[in-house]
Amino acid sequence: MTKSFDPIEATVGQIHEAMRAGAVTSRELVDWYLDRIDTYDRDGPALNSIVTVNPNAPERADELDAAFEESGFVGPLHGIPVLVKDQSETADIRTTFGSEVFDDYVPESDSTVVKMLKDAGAIVLAKTNLCDWAASWFGYSSVIGRTKNPYVLDRDPGGSSAGTGAGIAANLGTIGIGEDTGGSIRLPAGYCNLYGLRVTTGLVSRAGFSQLVTRQDTPGPMTRTAEDLARLLDIIVGYDSDDLWTGANAGILEDSFVESLDPDALNGARIGVLRQAFGDEDNPESAPVNAVVEDALSMLADAGATLIDPVTIPDLDEKLDTTSLYALQSKRDLNEFLGQREDTPADSVAEINSAGGCHELVADLFDAMVDGPDDPETMAEYWEGVAAQGELQRDILRIHAEHDLDAIVFPDAPVLPPTEQQLRDGTYTTMGFPTNTVIASQSGCPAISVPGGTTDEGIPVGVEMVGVPYDDHSLVGLAYAYERIADTRESPIGSDEWIPTLTHQPRSMSGRYRMRTVLESRPPVLWLILRLTELIATRRTISGSIDTRRVLELVHLNSRQTIPSSIRCTAFRSR
Repeated sequence: MTKSFDPIEATVGQIHEAMRAGAVTSRELVDWYLDRIDTYDRDGPALNSIVTVNPNAPERADELDAAFEESGFVGPLHGIPVLVKDQSETADIRTTFGSEVFDDYVPESDSTVVKMLKDAGAIVLAKTNLCDWAASWFGYSSVIGRTKNPYVLDRDPGGSSAGTGAGIAANLGTIGIGEDTGGSIRLPAGYCNLYGLRVTTGLVSRAGFSQLVTRQDTPGPMTRTAEDLARLLDIIVGYDSDDLWTGANAGILEDSFVESLDPDALNGARIGVLRQAFGDEDNPESAPVNAVVEDALSMLADAGATLIDPVTIPDLDEKLDTTSLYALQSKRDLNEFLGQREDTPADSVAEINSAGGCHELVADLFDAMVDGPDDPETMAEYWEGVAAQGELQRDILRIHAEHDLDAIVFPDAPVLPPTEQQLRDGTYTTMGFPTNTVIASQSGCPAISVPGGTTDEGIPVGVEMVGVPYDDHSLVGLAYAYERIADTRESPIGSDEWIPTLTHQPRSMSGRYRMRTVLESRPPVLWLILRLTELIATRRTISGSIDTRRVLELVHLNSRQTIPSSIRCTAFRSR
């Protein structure tokens, strides 16, 4: 890997450009990520986002490098290391579903999504942590325990795709796969400063993913940029005979998500603001979230969007209660999934419970599953919930039609990510956590989470946009246009415990827009100052009259130039 290429925050396009230029090979990239996993996930801050590293990843990278030398890229994700939620079966790599009971389970075949990734030239680098059976909003599993939020280590990264969220945010992989039933992609995306999409159910195959509520289950992308999200969608969206729900693709135009990206998509867009989903300003857990979302709304308006503020869903809280099917349906669906497999450690929810159950901090929904009906279709309450989901979808469609909307917007969750202490104290439980992501999930609508920015304490906040079924391209387009003007994505930079390489594009003094500068554009004198400071900082310990940290800070802020990424600093945060 040459000095001209830095993998931190690198996109698929940038990696491929570097490969063409001979600046990096797939093997070098894999080795770099594996070293980062050892440094930051296993040691250092011990993020604990990775359940299993793929032992075959280096060999796969060597094969792809050889193929590149002979005939070029084998596919659109050639050599790209991917983090895959451990809810997805992977052949020859253990798949735990977050459960200690399945600690030694190794599937015989890949999920359809993993097959698609491999066919596109991607490398499954590692499997990521999730709460047991994806049945919680929090990052605790019985198989490896707690995953930390890389931005604020004492807070949760969101679940159930906690490991993918934390891992991609911390640059432990290039792109990631999560799975979303009630918000398990969007909540960790929002809490980890990522882009995450819940597609219209059926656009992405669920075959090989453990089930929770089949009416709502869907895998999907989690990435650091909207463009990478579109690239990943172009690979994983499509019909699969092993999942009849993917017949939904028959009515979708086969337009490329990447080719349909429009940087001006927000100009003239109409966005409805669902104030019902905002938290109480008097709640200290909600007020900082509201402030970040208001800033994001201002950016949408600055980009030419018209805000219809507010829009309203009648009796929203009551409808969300009625449309919740998790306790009613999950036992039947998970039993069906397990019953289709041979040689598994447990064949049913009851057997899992008898063998040890799940992590105590995410047990309430699992316990409700254990006590749930074997066949919910014999219960009137179940069918009332199914009918209510249709009514909720019609409410959302009506709002779109009445106001000619392109999306409805609100916070992913009206509260900050829970702290470990709050979860241990029972302040929040799975069954009682106030996430807004269920609005889209329980109405069957697609939704995307975009980074709204961070609070004054550096805690990420996600902004959700909800569209209408099968209009997923439009949501991705809005996210891409938003990214162009908001540019709120930044690498985790924090305490003495967690010191990743500084981001290349620090935020401006206002905290709203990020400067786009490159090394080549620096004046020669400034470059010399930065280079000398880097040498001082990295070659010896400073004492006496020279304060290296202050030198870096003043040079950076006064010049508004980017600090070289090789400088590491224990307590500096660009704001």
